[in-house]
Amino acid sequence: MDFAWTDQETAFRARLRALLADTLPDDWERFSQHGPASPALTRYAESFCGTLAEQGLLIPHWPVALGGQGLDPWHQTILAEEMWIAGEPRGGQYMNVNWIGPTLIRYGSPDQQARYLPPIAEGKALWCQGFSEPGSGSDLASLRTRAERDGDFYHVTGQKIWTSYAGLADTCFLVCRTSDDRKRGISILLVPMDTPGITVRQIPSLIGEGDIHEVFFDDVTVPVTARLGDEGQAWEIIGYSLTNERLGIPRYALARAALDRAVAVLKEQGGVDSEAVRIEAAHAAALTEAARMASYAIVDRRAKGEAIGAESSSARFATVMAERRVCEFIVEYLPEALADAHPYLKMHHQRGIVAGIAAGAAEIQLNIIATDVLKLPREPR
Repeated sequence: MDFAWTDQETAFRARLRALLADTLPDDWERFSQHGPASPALTRYAESFCGTLAEQGLLIPHWPVALGGQGLDPWHQTILAEEMWIAGEPRGGQYMNVNWIGPTLIRYGSPDQQARYLPPIAEGKALWCQGFSEPGSGSDLASLRTRAERDGDFYHVTGQKIWTSYAGLADTCFLVCRTSDDRKRGISILLVPMDTPGITVRQIPSLIGEGDIHEVFFDDVTVPVTARLGDEGQAWEIIGYSLTNERLGIPRYALARAALDRAVAVLKEQGGVDSEAVRIEAAHAAALTEAARMASYAIVDRRAKGEAIGAESSSARFATVMAERRVCEFIVEYLPEALADAHPYLKMHHQRGIVAGIAAGAAEIQLNIIATDVLKLPREPR
């Protein structure tokens, strides 16, 4: 791997930083604590993403024919890093850029692409993903939300939980069961959230306003044309989507920026004189760099057109370890940050505490690493 950025990549990063400096409001660090799915930040994100779209910086890695610039995965990574370091002003729309759009490009029908891709490219769409259910979180294959086909329609009944952005989302990327086969019986429906029979209830949380919800489907009628891919193809599509999602959320970048900010504050306070503090800061910094290198190794493979498999879980877990260590460092040595003394650090903590859950629980990532990367035998039951 070549660790040097090209002149083009360096200029691209500088352009992003300049836009962020010119665009974000003066009180952005405090404002961003509203949470990515709050009404306030969602409204701001639509305006901000519109600005990115006008500047050609919302979907630059998409194909030119679909409104992008055809830039490589390294540019996508730079874009994601700078947005996350800034506190992700795209709000929930980062999903559109990272995996909703690319998944529709790969698996969507012409009609689905014509309907859903333009609003994403203009920064006007907000999606939620209907994955987890009560009793079926990390084990997605055990989901029970059912879609029974009746001619040209499905009738959907079931419940989803921990659904980010559902309260304000336009469309749900819904994973549901269309037959009893554990994996081959799962399909995906693209369901408008204003469809009759859908009820959304917000779940209070520590990570901001309006971030997670319960979603109930009570005999919701969905046309067969809303199915993404073939019936029973969901497992393949989800694997592709999650690989994009996990690599499109560079939490290591935000964690390192928060750690550097915390160390700078401690230096001003004379709080780094202790050897224990310096060791803990160094350990946290090493973990963020390890996570960055693990992620870059995957990006390098993508840039070369190579297939990516379970090794993406290794990069994901490295990022979880880094996030946890930085959060622990700040709680231990700058606890006043959680009382709003340092808004940027509080914003990071709100996002960091869910790192081991979002995009797949850390324990599930370890199982994938054990079985699919290390090829360890499963212990017989």
